[in-house]
Amino acid sequence: MAALIALVVLSTGADVGFPVATGILVDAVADPTADSRTVWLALAAMLGLAAVSSVAKVVAYFVIIDMTLRAMRDLIMDGFGRILRLPTAWHANSFAGATVRKITRAGWALDDMADTVLLALLPAFLALIGTTVTLSVFRPELGIAALVGSVVFIAVSVVLSARWVAPAASLSNAQDSRLSGAIADAITSNEVVKAHAAEAREEVRLDHVLAKWRHRTRRAWRRGTWSGLAQDTILWLLRVAVLGGAILAWARGLAGPGEVAFAVTAFATLQGYLRSIGQEIRQLQRAINDMEELVDLMEAAPEAQVARPPAQPLPARNGALDFRSVGYGYSGALSPLFTDLNVSIPAGQRVGLVGRSGSGKTTFVKLLQRLHEVTEGRIELDGTDIASLPLADLRCALAVVAQEPILFHRTLADNIAYARPGADLAEVRAAADRAGAAEFIDAMPKGYGTLVGERGVKLSGGERQRIAIARAFLSDAPVLVMDEATSSLDSEAEAKVAAAAERLMEGRTTLIIAHRLATVAKLDRLLVFDKGRIVEDGTPAELLTKEGGLYRALHEQQAGALAA
Repeated sequence: MAALIALVVLSTGADVGFPVATGILVDAVADPTADSRTVWLALAAMLGLAAVSSVAKVVAYFVIIDMTLRAMRDLIMDGFGRILRLPTAWHANSFAGATVRKITRAGWALDDMADTVLLALLPAFLALIGTTVTLSVFRPELGIAALVGSVVFIAVSVVLSARWVAPAASLSNAQDSRLSGAIADAITSNEVVKAHAAEAREEVRLDHVLAKWRHRTRRAWRRGTWSGLAQDTILWLLRVAVLGGAILAWARGLAGPGEVAFAVTAFATLQGYLRSIGQEIRQLQRAINDMEELVDLMEAAPEAQVARPPAQPLPARNGALDFRSVGYGYSGALSPLFTDLNVSIPAGQRVGLVGRSGSGKTTFVKLLQRLHEVTEGRIELDGTDIASLPLADLRCALAVVAQEPILFHRTLADNIAYARPGADLAEVRAAADRAGAAEFIDAMPKGYGTLVGERGVKLSGGERQRIAIARAFLSDAPVLVMDEATSSLDSEAEAKVAAAAERLMEGRTTLIIAHRLATVAKLDRLLVFDKGRIVEDGTPAELLTKEGGLYRALHEQQAGALAA
């Protein structure tokens, strides 16, 4: 920064000195008695000042390139890291495409801000001061006119930009983010669009978003144009005052040709920098507007890394779970979902979570993952309150296989190793083999180096599930959570995934969210949920014999549906 400022001062000083050398040259040329050496010295000074200005500017550009790129990297990494740590509820209510747009736009806005402040506004203000001083030496009244006109110009530019143009630009940026979100939403859901032949409908939907974007952007751009016209008007009046004053002094015999040439050149320099100030103030305001949305994101509260200090170390690897008087309710709900929920799950037990939709099965698991935080009571892992565990440690103790596993658009090896980044290829292969995935991976031309496509679209449902199970094998976590990993598969794929899941459950505390009750028939225990309460607890065989029991009713209902 110090080097950059020194280079800017050097370059600007050379620009301010150029009109002085110009005046000396004109005076020497106009005076027949002048020594010719004066002309050549003045010309050499002009060329030297121009060279110094150019070289200093180029070196300043090289300096600011490295500085700005580091700052942009830090900004994008900081914003990306913060967004990754925002709660699940925030991500559920946000467009991924709009969020990406906010981050990248803020990164380029930082570049604009650095260039505007350090390479445009700083030298412009320095030149303004220097030119005003040199004009004052020539004619004090012209210096005063230049100073007053410059102050008025800058004040009007700032007020128009901040008070009039900026609000319209903020609305335009907000709609720009919505536009990015709408485009990304349709593209990422392209399979659904095609399945319903809805391309034309999506185009109509986007056109509505574009109409509002066009209206807001037009208003912002028009206000910027009117602001530029006001600035040009002030510059025109200032030009009349300074140049008219110089000519008036010459007409009265108070100034020679060199002094007039100096005044004209000085005003040209002043005008160029003032015009630059006006443009750069607008550019700075745009950059600030472009960063506003990321600033808002940065102010959002991330997930609590440790909710109840002091932090505790991860307990010994067993996997016993205890829900003690747990209470939880969704924000805005009329009543809490869980009230005084108590249940103990010994280490190594395989437990099915069953019940009607909305009964609390998924929330039960999310509380364990601390995707939601309990409002009352506590959840213990091997006797330690999970709220006192660092969030990263807790989640490393849990392996999750979702109903619809999501894979990164990376290689198969990268996706499996995501659970343990330091794993070597031999460990990845071993996990894939245990998950029943090695056979189809080895059959691919690039094997473990195969890219799977966005969200794993290049793989079948059964293949994605086995990659997710391989990832869980590699994590080797003591607690396993499965969300009915076979419910959407055909019979052959289901059998392969079920066999892999059986191997994965060995020696682990396992929670399985069950939609098809046939998949939990061989588990050690079932917890039957209804409206946030565990209404039945026992083995599958015991619950099937319970008269009037909810599990028995659900089982009979599904059996009847299959028979029909």
